[in-house]
Amino acid sequence: TQEPEEKKIALELLETEQAYVSRLHLLDQVFYTELMKEAKTGKTVPEEVVKMIFSNISSIYQFHAEFFLPELQKRMEDWHHNPRIGDVIQKLAPFLKMYGEYVKNFDKAVELITAWSEKSPPFQELIADIQKRKVCANLTLQHHMLEPVQRIPRYELLLKDYVRKLPPQSPDRGDAEKALEMIFMVAKHSNAAIAEMERLQNLWVVYQRLGLEDDIVDPSNELIKEGPIQKISTRNNSTSEKYLFLFNNMLLYCVPKVIQVGAEFQVHLRMDVGGMKVRELKDAEFPHTFLVSGKQRTLELQAR
Repeated sequence: TQEPEEKKIALELLETEQAYVSRLHLLDQVFYTELMKEAKTGKTVPEEVVKMIFSNISSIYQFHAEFFLPELQKRMEDWHHNPRIGDVIQKLAPFLKMYGEYVKNFDKAVELITAWSEKSPPFQELIADIQKRKVCANLTLQHHMLEPVQRIPRYELLLKDYVRKLPPQSPDRGDAEKALEMIFMVAKHSNAAIAEMERLQNLWVVYQRLGLEDDIVDPSNELIKEGPIQKISTRNNSTSEKYLFLFNNMLLYCVPKVIQVGAEFQVHLRMDVGGMKVRELKDAEFPHTFLVSGKQRTLELQAR
């Protein structure tokens, strides 16, 4: 007789989990352990750097090797009497929040590997040595490190498929649907962590370009748009190059610095967004002009 579709998917989940645990073993017990051992001798890289590269991989490895994989194996051995995996995945889901930290750190980790490989030949040699081993299957450390980043989306896909193939009266339906919902929330949590990190990084770059003025640096600000603009001077009918940064709460009217040491711009005026009005002007001599008026003052600007 043909195996039911949902069992095939549950078996695929088990097989991919076994492969995943051996990948985690390679990252934690081989790469991390051996690089750490060398770091302790003081000849390759500082211990702190190794810790920063591997983030919380040890916790992730222990959780999958000692808890989730054994639970899944028990379930599949007992499938004939008790065909269900939904309850086990519900136990797994809350722990997947651990991935937020690993995923957030991933780009930084890859940068560190590149930078220290250039700085420290012994570090590079040790990684190259491990990569030559059969267990690495001709793949780089960076490639293996990508596995945990891709694992949660993989759970989501498999579980979606599993729920779709379950017969309506299956005893696992309620649990499996709840598990899918939980995994979906965790995936969102992990994506939100990445988005938030990117937002803060971009914001920090903008603050550096503005010269890190104390009253402007605020992590809760959101940059909406930035770009060059012409300021129209009605007195002598001329324009001069300026630059605008629009945040959720303020508009910064800046002047590009001629000598760019440190900051790129000088903030000339800060206007609150609250109560600000923008009005388009019809001016034959200066097309694309508009008026920005706020509590502080009114500017006549021309876009490109």
